Amino acid sequence: MAWKANPEIIRKMSQEYKRFNANYDEKLVPQYKLPEVLVCIDGTRVTNKDIWIEKRRKEIYELFKKFMYGRAPVNKPDNMTFELIDHKENVLGCNAIRKVVRISYEGKIKGCANVLIYLPDSNKPCPIFLILNFNGNHAVINDAEIDLTPVWNFQLRKKIIPEEKTRGTNSSRYPVQRIIERGYGFATCYYGDIVPDFADCYEYGVFGAFDYLFGEKRPPDAWGAIGGWAWFLSRIQDYFEKDNDIDSKKTIVLGHSRLGKTALWAGAQDERFSIVISNDSGCGGAALSRRKYGETIEIINTAFPHWFCDNFKKFNNRENELPIDQHMLIALVAPRPVYIASADEDLWADPLGEFLSAKNAEPVYKLFGLEGLPVDDIPDLDTPCMGTIGYHIRTGKHDLTTYDWERFMDFADKHLNR
Repeated sequence: MAWKANPEIIRKMSQEYKRFNANYDEKLVPQYKLPEVLVCIDGTRVTNKDIWIEKRRKEIYELFKKFMYGRAPVNKPDNMTFELIDHKENVLGCNAIRKVVRISYEGKIKGCANVLIYLPDSNKPCPIFLILNFNGNHAVINDAEIDLTPVWNFQLRKKIIPEEKTRGTNSSRYPVQRIIERGYGFATCYYGDIVPDFADCYEYGVFGAFDYLFGEKRPPDAWGAIGGWAWFLSRIQDYFEKDNDIDSKKTIVLGHSRLGKTALWAGAQDERFSIVISNDSGCGGAALSRRKYGETIEIINTAFPHWFCDNFKKFNNRENELPIDQHMLIALVAPRPVYIASADEDLWADPLGEFLSAKNAEPVYKLFGLEGLPVDDIPDLDTPCMGTIGYHIRTGKHDLTTYDWERFMDFADKHLNR
């Protein structure tokens, strides 16, 4: 039985988001035609994986850089350093290993961010989940030995030292001990140390360091915050390749909400990520823009003008003119496994639109002889489906839960032959 939005949730969210004039009625979803993922700009049809790799994939990737996420002014900086500032065994009461790695960079300004890593105590390199966090590494887990490092107060536009009581406050989203038990490593980094999440963020973090390479003025296709966060995920992957305790060929990049958008863009760009997972990522992430259901391009660009490149604002309320849609972003991950997760009460993120993106990416996976998403209709609640593309919609709100993690680890087990 296919999932359908609960009328009571529709009523509640329509009232809650009334100021945005957001649509939650399937009858009011406009008619739309998705851009053809297997037709090149010059009309050439993609009939095999070679044409996809050599031509169509490059076109789509360039379109996302030009019109949506923007392009970074630098790849891996020559002067980026990785410093192990903490290394301890037998932590968490489960023979886990904890590491903290400081990644430092220098451009117009200097910057750094700490990556918190937990690994199972094993005699061989382990696969690892990589996820950015919203409130600082200390909030991820109740570990008294993690430094309380400054986090952004976005209203005051300055960093503050968090209080001791904030330690582990987001631990329900990160079941680290369970992840370790299942044989995976876990790595996280505070997203605000990469780019602060407010509109006038361009003098800080990786923007402050490297935007000068654009020249005197940022071009309309310069990276937005999502591009900056995604770029740094690849720099963390650079470190993984140097750590003998980590199997860097089995990095699973994961993100929730705006950081789910980030994980998809990171995975589309960097083919070193072996599996890509998006949780409740919605508009600008997994959800089809053309459906204009819940959050829309105009709403997101108005509320968060720094997330995407300036060119994306040209498509406010003009979704059908955009030469891409989000099924094409998911297709860029092929042939690597990708998983899209939604939540029943998170209509703002358009669960059906997320499912349809995943399903419409399937033709690219079939070019590689791979199973795509093994259902034709959105599944019922808490009924995951897993081909090379995976999807579930779970009971509950916009959140990252233990249920989600268990399904993500099931998916990783399937594709990493564990």
